[in-house]
Amino acid sequence: MIKAIFWDNDGVLVDTEHLYFEACRDALRQVKVELSLADFVHRSLNLGQSPLALATGQGVSEATLKNLRHYKNERYAQLLREGALPMGGVVETLSSLQGKVAMAIVTSSQRDHFELIHRPNGLLHYFDFILTREDYQNSKPDPEPYLKALKMSGFCAEECLVVEDTRRGLEAARRAGLRCVVLPNRLAPNAPFEGAFRVLRDLRELPSLIHGPNSSKNHIPTTA
Repeated sequence: MIKAIFWDNDGVLVDTEHLYFEACRDALRQVKVELSLADFVHRSLNLGQSPLALATGQGVSEATLKNLRHYKNERYAQLLREGALPMGGVVETLSSLQGKVAMAIVTSSQRDHFELIHRPNGLLHYFDFILTREDYQNSKPDPEPYLKALKMSGFCAEECLVVEDTRRGLEAARRAGLRCVVLPNRLAPNAPFEGAFRVLRDLRELPSLIHGPNSSKNHIPTTA
């Protein structure tokens, strides 16, 4: 019986990863380092590392790296203000699940960026609580964010489900003892997701996965 769903934010609820890629790429170009999409996917989406680390291999000083981080954060904020759209099917899916399960957002986004993302979209009223990057010490793929969400929810791991879009998010969920449904990020649609409970191609499949097509009970097999 699923009683709570923990949602990743970027790439699951909102289409923002391409904007973060653009901000990181623009920052690295300040020091003549070119960030490829493949490098971004590997470092950020798979490993949870900052793409700006590429600059250290080019002899960039710590002071310059600090300036690059500031530039990246400001550039990302600018791109978010210009428009970060909800993913397809998000409103429909959240509306279908509201009142049937508890829901929380567990994101690696900084709080200021998170607030910029959600200021215009009206999604936050669906959620019981939110954890941003400032709310824990170790980011995904470390399990700490999901372990904290699990504790805050008051439910046991068998009663919770995670929705993620990246390998780092899947690893964080599994290391926290949680089943994870993956909606592959559009920047890496064919990435392998070994150990996922399910891999979905459309978020609107989620309510039927939990409830069953003809049932109002939120049952999901624990042996999957």
